[in-house]
Amino acid sequence: MTTLLEAREISFAYAEQAPLLDTWSARFDAGSVTALTGSSGRGKSTLLYILGLMLGVDSGEVFLDGEATSLLRDAAKAALRATRFGFVFQDAALDHTRTVLDNVTEAALYRGEDRRALESTARGLLERFAVDLAVDRKPGQVSGGQAQRIALCRALLFQPDILLADEPTGNLDPATSDLVVTALRDHARTGAAVIVVTHSPAVANACDVELRL
Repeated sequence: MTTLLEAREISFAYAEQAPLLDTWSARFDAGSVTALTGSSGRGKSTLLYILGLMLGVDSGEVFLDGEATSLLRDAAKAALRATRFGFVFQDAALDHTRTVLDNVTEAALYRGEDRRALESTARGLLERFAVDLAVDRKPGQVSGGQAQRIALCRALLFQPDILLADEPTGNLDPATSDLVVTALRDHARTGAAVIVVTHSPAVANACDVELRL
């Protein structure tokens, strides 16, 4: 398998706190879904931010396609996030001033692409994940589960090489959770590396690899 992303002996601690990560290493391969599990407060969400090049480490290195990322400028990291990564944040991180459709196509802004050209794809994703809402509705008018599915649609819009998802099924009923897990596995089969933070044993069991922090 091709390794897309690798953490090599990374350590991280918030100021004046005990290390959340201590010389931690892992490889994330194309075509594989990895579950990050463990009790609350063990650094799972922080690790996603590190892997997504949004947070630096105290020591060690994150490699993308075998290339070290620590010396990249912020602009270069931002460009990689826009073109290579998809994110599903735990709180969905939707813009409540924009419509559902605009939230899904938001990633086009960072890629310099025409949002209107992507509306058909966005509508298809919303339908796939059973987001039965008027696309001109604002996120403040939707449930937590719907918000999480909208965030997943946004993350999948450009079929990213690396998909990072923080509790993507946390607010979902079992049937919808199964739908999301299937979508994550399907995306991995396109050659992507999918990394999922989860407290759900069912979700972890559906992944190819489980890493417990």
